[in-house]
Amino acid sequence: MSAESSTITVRLVRSFEHRNFRPVVYHGVNLDQTVKQFIAFVQKDVPSRTGLPPPFKTYKYDTMKIIHQAHKFKTGDLVVSLEDDDKLILKEDSTLKAAGVANETELAFFCEEDYRSYKANPVSAW
Repeated sequence: MSAESSTITVRLVRSFEHRNFRPVVYHGVNLDQTVKQFIAFVQKDVPSRTGLPPPFKTYKYDTMKIIHQAHKFKTGDLVVSLEDDDKLILKEDSTLKAAGVANETELAFFCEEDYRSYKANPVSAW
C-alpha cells in the first residue's frame, strides 16, 4: 500500500493500572504528515466517535508510542511496553514515516504524565 492509504490502529489508553483502553482504526492515513498533525487529527476525531464511552472522549491524550508493527515482534505487555521509550515514543516534529510508522502499525495514545507514573510503579489494579 502507498503512504496515502495506510491503515493505523490507535489504542486509546485511559488507564494503565486498570488496563482500560479502546482501539480506533484509521484508514487512509498519510505517513508524510508530522506526528503533531496526526495527534491533532486524532484529538479532534475522538470526541465525535459514536462507539466510545464518554470517559475516552474527554481524556487528555498527548503522547503516542508504537506498540506493534505488521510482520514484526509483538510485546507481551497487555497495554503498552515500558521499554525503548527513546525509539518508540513518537517525536512531534518528525513525520510518521520517519518515526517508524508503517502500514498496519498499532500506536498507543495516552497521557504522558500517567505513563510516567505507571512506569515508576507498574502495578495493575486487578
